[in-house]
Amino acid sequence: MKKIGVVLSGCGVRDGSEIHEAVFALLSIDQAGCEAVCMAPDADFAVTNHLTMQDAGEHRNILVESARIARGNIRDLSDVKAADLDAVVFPGGFGAAKNLCDFAVKGASASVNPETLRLLKEMAAAGKPIGVICIAPALLAAALGRDLAPTVTIGNDAGTAAEIEKTGAIHQECPVTGFIVDKKNKIVSTPAYMLATRISEVQQGIEKCVQEVIKLI
Repeated sequence: MKKIGVVLSGCGVRDGSEIHEAVFALLSIDQAGCEAVCMAPDADFAVTNHLTMQDAGEHRNILVESARIARGNIRDLSDVKAADLDAVVFPGGFGAAKNLCDFAVKGASASVNPETLRLLKEMAAAGKPIGVICIAPALLAAALGRDLAPTVTIGNDAGTAAEIEKTGAIHQECPVTGFIVDKKNKIVSTPAYMLATRISEVQQGIEKCVQEVIKLI
C-alpha cells in the first residue's frame, strides 16, 4: 500500500491546518486505497480565537493540536524521512503560512520550519510527488522556489502570486475545482479555500489534486 504523508500545521483555519482541506485530503487518500501518514512539527504557535478571529493571547503545540485532526495517529515530523513515504500532501490554512513558514508575515523572504524544509528537500531530491493545497504552494515556493522554479497555483490572488514569483517559483492561475501539475518537479497544487465559496468546490479540487499526486508516484 502506498504511503502518502499529510503534513499538518495545527487545527483550525486561522492558526493551523484548514480542517475541511485536511479531512478531504485524508479521505481522498483513503478512497484511492493508500495509507495516510499524518505528521506535524513539534513546535509552539500563537493561538487565534476562531469565534472572534482575534489573537487568543496564548501558545499551543503544533503537533498536539494537529493530533485532533489525525485522531491521535500522528508522528513528529522530525521522525519522518522521505524514504518512509511515496508522496506527501500539505493542506492549507494559515498554519501553512504562519507555523510551517512565515510567508504570511515576510512574503518572498520567508524562512521555513527546519523539519518542514528538510522533508520538502528530501522529497524533491528523491523525485517523489508533492501536493500543495490552498496557501501551501507559498510554503513550497519559499522552500524550493530558488532551487527548482516550480510551477504552482493559489488561484488568482495577484498579491500572493507576485510574492510567490519573487521566490523563483512560477504562478499559474487556476479555477477552484481544478489543479496545476508541474510534471518536471512532480508538484500538484489546487486553490481550495483561496477561491472556494462552497465546501463542495474544495472537495472537488482536493480529490483531483490527490489523485494526480498518486498518479505521479
